[in-house]
Amino acid sequence: MSADHPPTPASQTITLAGGCFWCLEAVYEQVRGVQQVEPGYSNGQVPQPSYEQVCRGDTGHAEVVRVVFDPEQVSLRQLLEVFFAVHDPTTLNRQGNDVGPQYRSGIYVHDDRQAAVAREVLAEVNAATGGRVVTELAPERNYWPAEAYHRHYFANHPEQGYCAYVVAPKVDKFRRTFAALQRA
Repeated sequence: MSADHPPTPASQTITLAGGCFWCLEAVYEQVRGVQQVEPGYSNGQVPQPSYEQVCRGDTGHAEVVRVVFDPEQVSLRQLLEVFFAVHDPTTLNRQGNDVGPQYRSGIYVHDDRQAAVAREVLAEVNAATGGRVVTELAPERNYWPAEAYHRHYFANHPEQGYCAYVVAPKVDKFRRTFAALQRA
């Protein structure tokens, strides 16, 4: 299911890094109130990096999703609770077999209100994990959309090996854990 709906005047945007952007995109496309999910690259030094450059791990960018959402249908706190449930925020520059700084855990905010909510949720998750959270919190900067073939990757390639063995379990976990947040 695609989450591409026109943003409303009340829409907000948050940018999240939690490993491969195919995983996060597939999950957030299932969330009620999410209007758009765009895979991209953020918080690195190279202008307009390619997927190949980012995969080498030397651009400083993280693979991210930019999530546009209607806060009247889903709160930032709820989006962050989903975020922490579907990736491991305690492994530095790694999610499973995906290793490198491009796979780091990060919350890239667009304003001070988002930063305050993110700090609260981060503190709660850090307390629950015994202080092991390595998720960075920073303003979004130097964002670039990923190449078009990354959009809706899981929806378009569910049988592909990575999708079947890595992405699908994360989508299933979201569905089991957050049934109330699923699109109708």
